[in-house]
Amino acid sequence: MILDERRKRVLDLVSQKGFISLNDLAQSIRVSESTLRRDLDYWHQQGALKRTHGGAIYVGDGSALPALEERSGRQLEEKKAIARAAAGRMQDGDAILLDGGTTTLEVAKLLVGRPMQVVTNSLPIANLFASSRETDLIMLGGYVYPKTGVALGPLTIRMLPDIHVNQALLSVGGVTTKGLFNSNLLLVETQRQIMRCADEVVVVADHTKIGRPALAFLSDLSEIDTFIVDPQLTRQQRQLLTQSGVRLVVAGEHEEFAS
Repeated sequence: MILDERRKRVLDLVSQKGFISLNDLAQSIRVSESTLRRDLDYWHQQGALKRTHGGAIYVGDGSALPALEERSGRQLEEKKAIARAAAGRMQDGDAILLDGGTTTLEVAKLLVGRPMQVVTNSLPIANLFASSRETDLIMLGGYVYPKTGVALGPLTIRMLPDIHVNQALLSVGGVTTKGLFNSNLLLVETQRQIMRCADEVVVVADHTKIGRPALAFLSDLSEIDTFIVDPQLTRQQRQLLTQSGVRLVVAGEHEEFAS
């Protein structure tokens, strides 16, 4: 079996099983475990799966839905940097809530295999954890917005008062001095209830969102605790955030507290 064929077979098996042990993979493909480790490392670097002790968990690209596919490639490196900063602030055993944005999806990919409790209203994010033995998954129901696979609306909101998490991570479509915005009225209603569930409300957004509004007003900046952004933000964008009183985390830098 040539290299490309074997690697494709490896990825197919991991995606079919969700999780597969190295031993089961070796029995299926009949090559050495050392060879398979290299194949798994290759797909891990591509972001298609996550290596675990003794096997691998399927991650996929998370872009099977039209709106996610369109947005997932935008500022991808910035989103990955933000995700690393966000995941690095979490502790094993934490309960966290992830809403359904492309940046929170990148955060979720880094959390697969960690012993945590994950609450989400996003089908793509839930799919990442569905086969993870280490993670407790709580899926919020409701009307599923077909473009993004995110549950929104009254049924989703009705579940949230019974939820408490250490951190809630939210994505936004715009940030100005007036506050936070998103592109969907049902989404912001759901996000407002999500904010009430958390000890710490964290917004993850790349620098292109800062300084522009979107359709629906979500909240004042003062209603969130932490804002995580990539290092490409301008001096004016940094000033907008620090003057609001939020804790600013720039990926790769130390946390900055507003005075």
